[in-house]
This record gives sequence, structure tokens and C-alpha cells, in this order.
Amino acid sequence: MIHLDGITKTFDRSVLFGVDLDVPSGSLYGLVGPGGAGKSVVLKIVAGLVPADGGSVVVGGSDLSTLDPLALARYRLGIGMVFQNNALFDFMTVAENIAFPLRRSSSLDDAEIGRRVEERLERVGLAGFGPRKPAGLSGGQKKRVGVARATVTRAPIVLYDEPAAGLDPVTSQRIFDLLREEQLAAKSTVIMVSSDVDRLLTVTDKVGMMHDGRVVFEGSTEQATRSDDPMVRQFLSGKTDGPL
Repeated sequence: MIHLDGITKTFDRSVLFGVDLDVPSGSLYGLVGPGGAGKSVVLKIVAGLVPADGGSVVVGGSDLSTLDPLALARYRLGIGMVFQNNALFDFMTVAENIAFPLRRSSSLDDAEIGRRVEERLERVGLAGFGPRKPAGLSGGQKKRVGVARATVTRAPIVLYDEPAAGLDPVTSQRIFDLLREEQLAAKSTVIMVSSDVDRLLTVTDKVGMMHDGRVVFEGSTEQATRSDDPMVRQFLSGKTDGPL
């Protein structure tokens, strides 16, 4: 469903060098690699937030580079995203944060929006948290609010950037399990960037590994964990034949 072919991107320096990715429809794709490899930039390009300088991004048969501004805006409405820093609005309540995408992109009435928000809160284990403000939440609770907001529109594509960053191991695993449950229930296509590789691999269908702006491995989770490639083995299991 999501196909990247030869994607390049330069800001003040070159960041991506011919990135190729294939994310099957209805799968959970884990994108891993060292810091600075370009993973978050790939997510922003897939989300239509940042244009690629070269190559093509084809989603559901549509090349993003051919979309006019209005069509691109419509495309973005079909994307749910959880940012690394949660990106919650501190001046809004939890319920208002979750409702924000619906109020921006739908014509639903207040009653239906409220119903969907309550359903999402219950789904992520935060029933009754609607009136609270983000400042009073724990790190794990903020992540759950982010998940609720990203999935409230029932977007067919959801992107997660470090969804368990800064969380303890137990809470991290609960977040990953929740994301997998959400993905399976909605039959959505998910790309998840995470440095928590051990726990990420418990929920993925397919894995891509990036290094220095390139994809150096792509395959099933089983193929990744059994790979003989020294770079892949070092990053995924800590076993090494030399420096990365």
C-alpha cells in the first residue's frame, strides 16, 4: 500500500539517499536504526508534511508528488500520527485534544464527537480522563492520549514516532501491545519508528533498518531476527563483529 522508491531529501545537509520501502496494506511495519538515520524524516514524507526532493511516494496507487495542494490536504486527513513529543495542546483538556482531528476534518455533531472521544478514552484505558489537562498526566498517560487522538478519525494509515520514548519497560510493552491491538482491530496500515527494538519486534509484521540515510535491510520480523548481516545483527541483538 505504501511504496517509496529512491527517496532523497536534503535540508542543510543530505539526509536521505535513495530510500526504498514497501509497507504492505494492513501490516505493522517497524522502522529502526541508529539516531540520525533519517527515520523521522521518512515518516514526515509519508505523512505529506515534508516533500521528497527526488524519487516517488506511492500510497494506495497515488503518487504524492502529483497531488495538488487540495488533494494533498485531503490525503493528510487519512493519516493518523503520534509525534515523538506527543504534541498535545496544553491549553486543551484531554477530551478536546482527542476531538481536535474530528472537529477539523469532519461534520459530525457534538454528540457524536463526544461519543467517539469517550470510546477512544475507554479503549486506551483512560475512561474518565476527558476533563483533565495534559500537564497533570504521566508520560504513559500522555502517550495513550496521543494514540487516542491518532486513531479517533479511524484513519487507514497511522504513523508512530517513538511511541514509547522515555517510558519504563513495563509501560513500554503495554503501549506496544495497545498499538498492535488497535492496528489489528482497525485493519490499518502502520509504520512505527522506535529505538525500543526488543519490544517493537514483539508486534511487527515487517522490519526496515536504516543507516546513514539508506535502507540497509528490509524483511519479515523473523528474517530480521535471524539475519546474518553484521550491521543488522549488531543493532537488533547487540552481537557485533565491529563498530556500526
